[in-house]
Amino acid sequence: MKRILRRLEGRIRRLGGLLAAMGVRAWTNTVEFQAQHLDPTSDPVHPEFRGPVIAIFWHEYMLCPMATRGLTNTAILASLHRDADWLTEAARHLGFDSVRGSSRRGGSAALLELLRANNSRNLGITPDGPLGPRRSVALGPIFLASKLGRPIVPIGIGYDRPWRMSTWDRFAIPRLNSRARVIWGERIEVPPDLDRPTLESIRAEVQDRLIQLTLQAENWAATGQRYRQQVRMRMQPVGSAGKSTQQVPVFAPPRVRWRNPLEMIPPSH
Repeated sequence: MKRILRRLEGRIRRLGGLLAAMGVRAWTNTVEFQAQHLDPTSDPVHPEFRGPVIAIFWHEYMLCPMATRGLTNTAILASLHRDADWLTEAARHLGFDSVRGSSRRGGSAALLELLRANNSRNLGITPDGPLGPRRSVALGPIFLASKLGRPIVPIGIGYDRPWRMSTWDRFAIPRLNSRARVIWGERIEVPPDLDRPTLESIRAEVQDRLIQLTLQAENWAATGQRYRQQVRMRMQPVGSAGKSTQQVPVFAPPRVRWRNPLEMIPPSH
């Protein structure tokens, strides 16, 4: 009986993950996704991408990267809790691998898995997940970046008047036919073998950078302003996981020298 229940549970989880992925794709296909890049080479769909990297974004905005950056040799860091099984199944159908670990516990399980997997994948982390506090970066991503020798790329995301759930993170759901705006920050290099005070100092810096980028993206989404260097973000169909990442649409924005990594580009007239 236990074996039958386990099989049934697994089938329900797989079906639930597929339906969730289809729902995410159908819903977000109505949303206008636009992005700006302070460093285009930090985005895995860019032809001059330099990776692997650790991309971080707030838990409340995870729908955006899941809908737009599948099939880019990227794994998401998912909680060890059983509730995250649904997330990993949905992510698989959207073109992501999954690594089980915790951003609150130093990510030791994730570190071991990444090291076994030859350290070649990008990693997407919600640094305030899975339980908060909201918009507070944990030490886990800093620890992972230091141990793996990967830069951290903060990604600010904002929606136009999103619906908010009554969860700890006020999870954001973009309205149908609304705007979503993304600002890819410059990479933050994290030295190896850091002591606790230095880890905390870098953690505070990363948190401040991510908060500023998020506020800018939210303001951009709310105003709908157009910028010269914004580019459209495209998506892959559900169920295409496993295909070559060469099929991911890419963009080729003009090269720009950024004097201030947190300054928005002046609008065109």
